[in-house]
Amino acid sequence: MSIASNKTKKSEANRNNQIWSWWPLFPLYPYGRKRTIFKEIVANQIWSFEQLQGIYYVAVPIRLIVAKIPGGLMLYNPLPPTKELLKDLIELQEKHGPVTDIVLPTASGLEHKISLPSLARSFSKATIWVCPGQWSFPLNLPLSWIGIPRRRTKVLSQDGFPHPDICKWTSLGPIDIGLGRFQEFSCYHKRSKSLFVTDALVGIESKPPDLFELDPTPILFHSREIGCQTLEDTKEARFRGWKRLVLFASFLKPYKVSIPSVFEVLKNSFKPGLRNFKSHFGIYPFSWEKDWEDSSRDLIGSTKPLVQVAPVLERLVFPRSKETFLNWLSKISQHRDMKRLISSHYSAPVTFSKNDVNQLRKSISKKNWAPNSGNWAFLDWVDKKLVKLGVVPKDPLKSFRD
Repeated sequence: MSIASNKTKKSEANRNNQIWSWWPLFPLYPYGRKRTIFKEIVANQIWSFEQLQGIYYVAVPIRLIVAKIPGGLMLYNPLPPTKELLKDLIELQEKHGPVTDIVLPTASGLEHKISLPSLARSFSKATIWVCPGQWSFPLNLPLSWIGIPRRRTKVLSQDGFPHPDICKWTSLGPIDIGLGRFQEFSCYHKRSKSLFVTDALVGIESKPPDLFELDPTPILFHSREIGCQTLEDTKEARFRGWKRLVLFASFLKPYKVSIPSVFEVLKNSFKPGLRNFKSHFGIYPFSWEKDWEDSSRDLIGSTKPLVQVAPVLERLVFPRSKETFLNWLSKISQHRDMKRLISSHYSAPVTFSKNDVNQLRKSISKKNWAPNSGNWAFLDWVDKKLVKLGVVPKDPLKSFRD
């Protein structure tokens, strides 16, 4: 058998191991194929599985965190359990004991809960822990109706917490966001001195995440200036595309980008070398101003990840709840020996100590919270529109105070 034939078979096997058949339930990029990166973060204590997830090539890492606990392993933030992911997770079980707990730490965020039923089936003896106030859209269905096993599911806080002797759980929220609530539980894993969060904080660095080594298409797509350009894979293109992708993910419609006319977009489409789905047939409906890069400097750390509140969260979830966020920061600052932050998105691990928390809290206290101009203008428009339509309450804490 030829070398080329062996490579082809190996490639096909890898592709089959990355299939996620349930993707139509919530069709996010990269749809039915989920490449996964497995990493050890703290030797013999903390591991992570990372996949890409997004919309229209605005894709960022999403992370399942595995923690060593007495008697086995705890999973924090579910991911689609492809054969590729399960292979490494089963090997971890063989060395460190069975998966005893699976934690869904957030009430909102469909991208975090969509894979829980399948992951729960993969580990049929594990206890499922969910954040209170779970809701689904467009129909708010009981958990058992969406495949989460009722008999072995517990609610965080209401039914206690998993492994409170080595894990300190802290609630951010609840906050009424109209369709349901926003709430998430951070977990401080005492033995590894690591703080796990879902969406509350992220650390973003200038280097594109390792996942783009497997599939650079999203950042190459955004690196172009015009639709008729082909997807050129260079170091400069990757860094440029990553910064633009972060701007889209953070602000939905960045200040320094405009939408060309339909005529202009189509004029530059369907050129030779672009007649394929990967390049979206040359359809590139964005036009960047020359100084666009300046607008990314407050988001992306140049030498290390910049820890921050994700702008979408700040402007659409917490615009009238700044004190709630500051109170949560005060609580996690009590983890005196904390060393690192492991978020479910972007970079991880990130150096993060009690002093870092206090500095972040001071910075947020002084800053203009939830701005309404520049990059924030579109998010501001969305928030005001939702409030005007009555979708989002003006006082998001009232229903939980009453």
